[in-house]
Amino acid sequence: MKKMVVVMMIMMVMVMVSEASMIEQTCKETPDFNLCVSLLDSDPRGSSADTSGLALILVDKIKGLATKTLKEINSLYKKRPELKQALDECSRRYKTILKADVPEAIEAISKGVPKFGEDGVIDAGVEAAVCEGEFKGKSPLTSLTKSMQKVSNVTRAIVRMLL
Repeated sequence: MKKMVVVMMIMMVMVMVSEASMIEQTCKETPDFNLCVSLLDSDPRGSSADTSGLALILVDKIKGLATKTLKEINSLYKKRPELKQALDECSRRYKTILKADVPEAIEAISKGVPKFGEDGVIDAGVEAAVCEGEFKGKSPLTSLTKSMQKVSNVTRAIVRMLL
């Protein structure tokens, strides 16, 4: 009986090590290892996901960040009405991420056509950069737009592994 318990414990440890190593191995191939590990470890699906699953988790992170940024944009309309024009452009950009880029990436990765998934992920980073540029250096969204660019770059690297 003791041997069986010990064997079971060893097997559980081996599974946990292999799960962690999948995330770590995958993240080593991205431009930001620490961000990648942090994002994937924060999602319970990460521990059992294959590369496609890890990519989909990160696309969900892009979606969540875009949603958060849109909420911030909406609150800035009240606080900073002088930025209406730039905020309007950013709102359009982040809505594009949510309505076009994210669904395109999810569908493409899910259907095994990662090239189109890569396109959606790249575009999310581009949309964030264009939004940031609308403020001419005085953006109240810099932290969020830079985060979107970083998450997009990490996600792109993982999607490229599927090509």
